[in-house]
Formats: sequence, C-alpha cells, structure tokens
Amino acid sequence: MSVRRRKWRDPVTGAPKEVWMVDIVFEHADGREQRVRKVAPVQTKRGAEEYERQLRTTLLTPAPARKEVPTLSAFVPRYMEGHVLANRLKASSIAGKRSIFDNHLIPRLGQRRLDHIHDEDIQRLKAALSDRSRKTVNNVLTVLSNVLRVAVKWKIIAQMPCAIDFYKVNNLVPEFYEFEDYERLVEAAGKIDTRTLVAILLGGDAGLRRGEIVALRQADVDLRRRQLRVELNDWKGIIDTPKGGRSRVVPMTDALWEALAKNRHLRGDRVLTSDDGPPVAGHTLHDWVERAQRRAGLAATGNMHILRHTFCSHLAMRGAPAKAIQDLAGHQHLSTTMRYMHLSPSERERAIGLLNERGAHGTLAAHGGVASGSA
Repeated sequence: MSVRRRKWRDPVTGAPKEVWMVDIVFEHADGREQRVRKVAPVQTKRGAEEYERQLRTTLLTPAPARKEVPTLSAFVPRYMEGHVLANRLKASSIAGKRSIFDNHLIPRLGQRRLDHIHDEDIQRLKAALSDRSRKTVNNVLTVLSNVLRVAVKWKIIAQMPCAIDFYKVNNLVPEFYEFEDYERLVEAAGKIDTRTLVAILLGGDAGLRRGEIVALRQADVDLRRRQLRVELNDWKGIIDTPKGGRSRVVPMTDALWEALAKNRHLRGDRVLTSDDGPPVAGHTLHDWVERAQRRAGLAATGNMHILRHTFCSHLAMRGAPAKAIQDLAGHQHLSTTMRYMHLSPSERERAIGLLNERGAHGTLAAHGGVASGSA
C-alpha cells in the first residue's frame, strides 16, 4: 500500500505524531527503480491519495533536461552555416564576418556562454578596440549583435543577454577630388594608356566600385545607346551581384564613351584585361591608379574608392537630385546619398529662395498664404 498512516517525528520540535505518507517505488523506462517517501501536504487519506497521483504523474513526465548554452566560439560555426551561408550573403561579407570573429570576438569573448555575455563585456570589448575607428568598432558590435539575435530566434537563449550601444559616426562627405584635381588625374591617365584612362573614368565618371570595374564585360558596354549595365561584382575572383544585390544602368559621359570606344579588344570578355588576356586583378587596378595619381602630382595612394566619392560629390555640386545620384551610384539607402547633398549649391539656393516667397510680416506672397508673423 502506497498511502498509509505512519509515525513520524517532527524535525523541528522532535515531537512524535502520526501522519499520512506516500511511499511508492517507481520503475523508470530504463528499468531503474526509485523509491519516493513523502509526507502528504494535505493530512487526510483523500489528500494523500491525490498527492500520490501527482507524484506518479511527475515521475512519468519528468521535466525536460536543461539545454546547455554554447559558448560564442562553439556557436560561430553553426551561425556561419545556418545563417550566413544559408542566406547567401556576398563573399566579401562572409570574409568580413570571419575576420571579425577571428581577430576580435573569439579572442576576447570566445569562451563566454552566449547567455553570459553581459553589458560589462561589451564595454571591455570597446575599450580593447580603442585604437580602431568608430566605424570599425561598430562593425564588430554589429556582428556580435546579429549573432545574439540569431541565437534568440533559434531559441538557444531566451533573450538578449546585454545591451549593445553603437558609436555615433560622423557623416561628413568622404574625401573626393575637386574639379581641377580630377581633371589633372584624367589627363595624366590618358598620357599613360587607354586602359588606365578607362579605369579612372569608370570610377570618376560612372561611379563604379573596384569590383564592378573588374567584372565589367564588353557585352555590358552599349556604345550605341551610350550606357553601361552594371550587373556583376568581382571579389577576389568570386563573381557576385553588386553591393545591395541590385544591378543598374549608367549613361556614359562623352569622355568615358570615347575611351571605351578606343579600348575595344579581342583579349577576352572583360573590358579591362591583362596584356595576355586574363581579367585585370584588383591589385593591378590599384597600381594603375597609383601611377596616374603620381603623374598628376596627387597623393599616390592607389585608392580607387575616392573616384566613386568624386562621382557622387561632383553630381551633387552640379545640382543633381538626390534620387538620381542614388540610382546612378547604386546606393541601397538614400541616407548614404544624403551625405553628399550639402555640397549642392542648387539645393542651398532653392532652400533660401523659399524665403523670398514671403511678403511683409511673414505673408507667403507667392502662394497667397495667410500672414503668420508671430509664430
């Protein structure tokens, strides 16, 4: 009998008394036997019998085993395969994440369980990266934040274990060439050879990124319509879509049209190739730009992205609308384009011109509005 009256000594007072107890021997599925002896919380026979049923139900349906939360280091391979690769991120993005894990996150937080990465750990990480730019630190924090959010989504952890605050980054226009300096660079490139000139103009007159220049095919050049189709990006020999995953069409300037017409060749399907035919490599473009910069008397950095910034800046300075610049440059977000718009004199003049539409005492004379002099 599993429910019975038994003599029992109170552990506090030591006084003997009779109580209703449950005394059962339970056999688990694996053959293991477990004896359970407990005083019923309700001291009646019926209460003890109900308590016995509750105990047997609990033994039949044991609480699920607590899941072991992995460390950041152990979770990274699963994250890379199940999230990064599964979502087909660009090769450059995959390489960037791996670099951040290898150089920053794993050395500092790799042995931490995901649910044990706390606010203080984030502050220590920021302190360890104090010699890096704010943008670089934000990139590291973005990867860590994404890892933790994926772990929450996959129910590996119940909630974000920490708050991740990003640095504010100055949104000033990146470095670009003034009109005179860019003209000198184009002139210097033309004196070197046609390929160097084409490389400079694809960046400065069409706004192509380095990988887009490398991947540009002759079939993408429509001399009759005077336009380029930008559909591919080459990152270290891996062909992918342009940044943002969207192709675009860019009309040619007269200078670019003329240079591309002179550059037609039979060495391969790419616009820019090596002498023996293979597509030009990114480091070769760097060397071409550096040589042109040196010849033009400019800082010889070999940096190609300054040409793309020059393209966007010159468009803004000539009064091109923000949406047109966004489409031509292939910016995914208009906020990226807006970094250049303070260079636009037409935008400033148009804004101030709105004030000329006011009449005396704030009346909107041009529109027949109601006076609002004391707002």
